[in-house]
Amino acid sequence: MISEEQFQKEIDLIISNAIREDVGDGDHSSLACIPAAAKGKAKLLVKDQGIIAGVEFAKQVFAYVDKGLQVETLINDGETVKQGDIVFYVTGSSQSILKAERLVLNAMQRMSAIATKTNFFVKLLEGTNTKILDTRKTTPGLRAAEKWAVKIGGGENHRFALYDMIMLKDNHIDFAGGVTKAIEKTKEYLKESDRDLKIIVEARDLDEIKEILKTDGVYRILIDNFNYEDTRTAVALIGDKCLTESSGGINEKTIRDYAECGVDYISSGALTHSVYNMDLSLKAV
Repeated sequence: MISEEQFQKEIDLIISNAIREDVGDGDHSSLACIPAAAKGKAKLLVKDQGIIAGVEFAKQVFAYVDKGLQVETLINDGETVKQGDIVFYVTGSSQSILKAERLVLNAMQRMSAIATKTNFFVKLLEGTNTKILDTRKTTPGLRAAEKWAVKIGGGENHRFALYDMIMLKDNHIDFAGGVTKAIEKTKEYLKESDRDLKIIVEARDLDEIKEILKTDGVYRILIDNFNYEDTRTAVALIGDKCLTESSGGINEKTIRDYAECGVDYISSGALTHSVYNMDLSLKAV
């Protein structure tokens, strides 16, 4: 996984690029009718229900736009909210508040939706030893914020990108000439390039599980698109040799059954690619 410093750099890039995209050479609507010295106050109003996420992100946006903006937080990231709740107040330059408004809302609406869905899945897994993971199926340019939201919702992050973990999937295996060759070539590559990256290998059937287990150095086996019976068999075969992860079309109706097969992790792209934004608004007080 990437470091906290790297992660913060990704968040900084999201904010700077989003403000560039939205503001350009100026918020001319505000510049046209609001005096530069005007001060104002606004509240973040919840018009929905779920898990709030993006409060700390919003603070960073406000600070980026104008370090003079002050935020009074009433509800923190990860807390349950309902319609009518006020998450925070922001005070300071009226022009600055309006300049930051859209990015704050866009990010918090999506992050809160992701945190809410993640939390729903986490609760479905209560009583098992299985943890929910996100994937790389994120909105281009917003990955850090979306993965942050997964953690706020109680989930865990999979690899951040292609560079922080090795993940040998079906196409890698086929192009490399088979599971064993893919793993051995990967281990040689890591040694030659002096890289210390964990290796995850996807298995499409029980025969590939058995083949993977013949080679040392695999951190986790991805049990992909297996039925329940074969998943239980795979978990028994793997034992404590490495960690296990189920994936492939798992939803709220099937996630508990897969967890009860004994896997360590279940990964779901739906946490980030299939959510409906939480309804939030920033209103002048």
